[in-house]
Amino acid sequence: MHQFQANLEIIVGNPFVFVPAAILEEVFQQANKNKGAIPIRGTINGKPYQQTLVKYSDHWRLYINLNMLKDSPRRVGEEIAVEIEFDPSDRTIPAPPKFTKALEVNPQAKVVFENLSPSKQKEIIRYLANLKMEESIDRNVLRAIDFLLGKGRFVGRDNP
Repeated sequence: MHQFQANLEIIVGNPFVFVPAAILEEVFQQANKNKGAIPIRGTINGKPYQQTLVKYSDHWRLYINLNMLKDSPRRVGEEIAVEIEFDPSDRTIPAPPKFTKALEVNPQAKVVFENLSPSKQKEIIRYLANLKMEESIDRNVLRAIDFLLGKGRFVGRDNP
């Protein structure tokens, strides 16, 4: 685990810290890549987090969301303690069984879903997986299928 102190900054409304170059290089080596999203874990001021390092506007940034640091947008300029390391854990979110079944009985929607980018597939699955009430799950599985068939919006998106 690598440790450093950093001042919280903000870009386009998103709080972040820059990760020191030497630490970035070690994380890249552990991840065996230096492109695309890189899964990481660590602590912010001692509180555990799991996040993804991303490159934006030619700079790698560790974005600090509200779950990682309370009131983070209001704390810009504050120095925070960061621990970081590559996170090799599997982050796959299983599709809810009702969604899987709905895709099986609707092959056209299944083809559209399988042709979506992995990030859009994950967005749909994550949304459905976080629903708790059966009524909400049922209603939103139907909405997802309709979305895949070009009928309406889902998770704030127009038809695929």
